[in-house]
Amino acid sequence: MALFAQTVEVSASEPDAKIIVDGQSLGTGTLKIKVPKNSCVNVKIQKSGFLRYEQTYCNKKGMTEPPKKQFFDMKRDDAEEASVKTDQANIDFSIEINKKLDVTDVWKRANQIVTDYFDAIEVADKETSYLRTAWSIQSFQQNTIRTRLIIKLSKSDPLTYKVKLVSEFSGAPLTSVKADEQFHDWDRALRKYQNVISDFATRLGNQ
Repeated sequence: MALFAQTVEVSASEPDAKIIVDGQSLGTGTLKIKVPKNSCVNVKIQKSGFLRYEQTYCNKKGMTEPPKKQFFDMKRDDAEEASVKTDQANIDFSIEINKKLDVTDVWKRANQIVTDYFDAIEVADKETSYLRTAWSIQSFQQNTIRTRLIIKLSKSDPLTYKVKLVSEFSGAPLTSVKADEQFHDWDRALRKYQNVISDFATRLGNQ
């Protein structure tokens, strides 16, 4: 049987979703895509806040013939729904400590705040005033998010600490927490951590 060019009509539930064909953005919502004979075409459907979709259509002997039409019912990105965009992630925040608190009080309160948000502390050195939580990891349909908190002494007079909420994403589900090379800084934070910096400022800082 002779092969001829095939046409696939691709449509998405989101009318403004980008349709990317072989790396080129060619339209939104609905697009007729030509699949030449003896070739394959890669199609991606993308919209911010939604899961990503990808399909390859091949027009080759011995391979499944491309459909005439394919509809993509786009679902919300569960990682984005569980998070908030923030300017507080991956930045050192300086908190000048309330002068009424001594170093012991500060260390005790800092530990209490940390354990309100995180299950495990990896390093806690009272002598150097350095604390780092273990990574807290959460996997989503198309992403893995890891989060940790780092607290360190900035200066002694006035007593000032630096607090950093580290928020990273891998862009794939079920990524190992130890796979450092697969994680990148995320400009979002999971909702359960969104108030941790302000809690430090409120409970330890000068009012």
